Amino acid sequence: MRNSKEEILDKEKFIADSLKESSEVKLKMESACKAEILVAVQSIADAFRNGKKLLLCGNGGSAADSQHIAAEFMIRLSHNVQRPALPAIALTTDTSNLTAGGNDIGFENVFARNVEGLGNEGDVLLAISTSGNSPNIIKAVNKAHEKKMFVVGFLGGTGGKLKDIVDLPIIIPSLNIQRIQEGHITVAHIICELVEQELYG
Repeated sequence: MRNSKEEILDKEKFIADSLKESSEVKLKMESACKAEILVAVQSIADAFRNGKKLLLCGNGGSAADSQHIAAEFMIRLSHNVQRPALPAIALTTDTSNLTAGGNDIGFENVFARNVEGLGNEGDVLLAISTSGNSPNIIKAVNKAHEKKMFVVGFLGGTGGKLKDIVDLPIIIPSLNIQRIQEGHITVAHIICELVEQELYG
């Protein structure tokens, strides 16, 4: 059955409104996030320069973002830069690890356990949570501080509980989860590209 003209117009308006909202959030990010992005770039670049690594964690779409960002660092983002791999590990990819942890020590502890096992002083944890209130991310951040790691938080909305416990909150100025996720991956690409420039020109 074909869509009516009214239905097509409604869908076209939805598309236009979504693109406009996304663009507006990105423009707000310049003033809301620029200073924090620069600090994140320097912190991550310094960690790599000192032989340290980046760990990443998140749930759902943020888990996918963790994997995406880790791949950009490990492989490369810019094809104009020839460089060695940068040590970045997403704590979201090992199903045996995650299911054993969920079963044996509780899902709220799975990322903290991995930070405990893989994190070292001077490493960086990138903790991603659109709400800022994910219990397993909060526990991972607390464990990272015990390990004397620097913690960057990719957050949204008000920043939630994580805003006050991460070392560097980068908060996307939106309450819409989709827009927050889009903002997170945009910030990640900017950080990765600037880290590549910082380390390898």
